[in-house]
Amino acid sequence: MIDGTRAIASGAVAFTATETSWAAASPETLASLRQSAGMAQAPVDWILAQPTCAVLAVIGVVFMLIGRRRRRRVGVAP
Repeated sequence: MIDGTRAIASGAVAFTATETSWAAASPETLASLRQSAGMAQAPVDWILAQPTCAVLAVIGVVFMLIGRRRRRRVGVAP
C-alpha cells in the first residue's frame, strides 16, 4: 500500500526493503532475529534487503505448496 502510494506520487516505481517494513511494524522482533541469527547473519541481511512484496510472495508460495492436497493418481496402487 505504501509502495503504491509512493510510486503514484513520485511517478516512479518504489519498493520498501523488508527491514524497513519490519522495523516499522515490530522493532523488537527484528532485533531478536538479528541477535539470534549468529553465523547466518549474511543470509538474513540479504533477505532483509529485498523488497517486502517479494519476500511475502515467496513465503505465500511456500505455504501454498505445503498446504496443497496431493493429486489422486488414477490407476496406481497407493
